[in-house]
Amino acid sequence: MIEVWWEYEVMPESTAEFVRNYAANGTWAQLFRRDPAHHGTVLLRDAANPLRFATRDLWDSRAAYDAFRARHADEYERVDAACDLLTASERLIGIFEVD
Repeated sequence: MIEVWWEYEVMPESTAEFVRNYAANGTWAQLFRRDPAHHGTVLLRDAANPLRFATRDLWDSRAAYDAFRARHADEYERVDAACDLLTASERLIGIFEVD
């Protein structure tokens, strides 16, 4: 298993829309759950900074995640471009193996 972690700084006026898109039942999770190798999305909000969020996606393996990204590249890019307007910054924290 792997966990894919992202960090976001959200535009103040876009917080509600960001949550709708990145929550466990949001746009991203709906896209990911098409693949049986995806085992859930968690959205976390920083307790000290309400505009800072992180997401954690659990996948069977790096190969399964990469294969999903390749198969759904067009839709992934479309959703990513639409959601890009909601954030001041985003960065991949890392892809971690679950022991």
